[in-house]
Amino acid sequence: MTHPAQPTASHFINGEYVEDTNGTPIPVIYAATGEQIATVYAATPEIVDRALSTAKEAQKAWAKMTGTERGRILRRAADIMRERNHELSVLETYDTGKPLQETLIADATSGADALEYFGGLAGSLTGEHIPMGEDWVYTVREALGLCVGIGAWNYPTQIACWKGAPALACGNSMVFKPSETTPLCALKVAEILHEAGAPAGIYNVIQGMGEVGGALVTDPRVDKVSLTGSVPTGKKVYAAAAEGMKHVTMELGGKSPLIIFDDADIDNAVGGAINGNFYSSGQVCSNGTRVFVQKGIKEKFLARLAERTGNAILGDPQDETTSFGPMVSENQMNIVLGYIEKGKEEGARLICGGKRADMDGYFIEPTVFADVTDDMTIAREEIFGPVMSVLDFDTEEEVIARANDTEFGLSAGVFTNDFSRAHRVIGELEAGSCFINSYNDAPVEAPFGGVKASGVGRENSKEAIKHFSQVKSVYVRMGDVEAAF
Repeated sequence: MTHPAQPTASHFINGEYVEDTNGTPIPVIYAATGEQIATVYAATPEIVDRALSTAKEAQKAWAKMTGTERGRILRRAADIMRERNHELSVLETYDTGKPLQETLIADATSGADALEYFGGLAGSLTGEHIPMGEDWVYTVREALGLCVGIGAWNYPTQIACWKGAPALACGNSMVFKPSETTPLCALKVAEILHEAGAPAGIYNVIQGMGEVGGALVTDPRVDKVSLTGSVPTGKKVYAAAAEGMKHVTMELGGKSPLIIFDDADIDNAVGGAINGNFYSSGQVCSNGTRVFVQKGIKEKFLARLAERTGNAILGDPQDETTSFGPMVSENQMNIVLGYIEKGKEEGARLICGGKRADMDGYFIEPTVFADVTDDMTIAREEIFGPVMSVLDFDTEEEVIARANDTEFGLSAGVFTNDFSRAHRVIGELEAGSCFINSYNDAPVEAPFGGVKASGVGRENSKEAIKHFSQVKSVYVRMGDVEAAF
């Protein structure tokens, strides 16, 4: 009997499901049990070509529609997505292993928010009139053309929408390649957009590994590449896109600081640290994985943190009482276990967790290390798993310097009851998406993205429009032209 997660076919191109079993088979493994629940096939060169050519062809007519018409389709897709939230959340849980308790409120819902927000914005995308005395200039905001989206495995539905919604709102078409680890959810996004009235070819989804991504990024028909992924992948994709002078948005990794001052509300700070390290089992790029705690509250903070971490419920992710799920794959679990061993070897003090959970699937206990120093591997490298490093600090100046001493710059957070200090410290931190007395909120209305090695460009908010459109300026002379001869 076929598992309910098995998609109709591997790819969604030109308004329909398309299969080509000549591609490399990609097994879909359910992280909670380790069993194979579906198979898709990587795109062959013919599939890549078909996806790009139909998207290129469909784009011109889509761009000619009014923004209001395009917006109506995106908003209709958002409504469908909300109506189907339960089944989409169950699929997301099969795709990623994340608990249903989480996917029901954070995944398809945030995808729908993006479709609704950019659908609402689409009709307002205008140029401006610039008076020049008798003459004048007008600007026109135009689509870029054909965009490629490359997704990561931690938020497959959300990322498919975060990239697709602004691209489509601006009049572009998109070919989206999900991560080969989580190939299922993006197909549903494509299906829903088509059902909502998006013309065939406007949003195509094809499967594959790095080879398929490479073929998409280097194709001369492509005008823009938007990637969510690791820094090494980002550097490769950025370089390849530069060869063809393509527009890029890079949303990459982080090793973000979360700074907790003596005067912070301890329970809120612990809650922020839990959200910034253990949500999605720690598989979030913006996570505040370097938790700097001022020495005055260190032991109190650690005691409360250990107590609350003990409340995590590991179990069947399809059971809504489960609050902590497995790693997305066996490979990711082994990478994280390797980092935990390094933490122990390098002398960090293990407060809780620290091993694979004694159950089926790829579960790792939520892990906290204290007495971590800036030079330890677990404090330098992005782990992408449920491993929190707690570091001590004395003064504001010291912690700012240490927080900024990293190649990354995605996020940063501060917990304090002194509001002038909160804004002052955030003002000094080198990060793109910051939080005060909170952590990891990502509403579609707010720009999201990093500085330094954490990326270029921004997703969400009106900022995303700038990254999916270009401006044409037209100078209009009302009088005679003067010339030298």
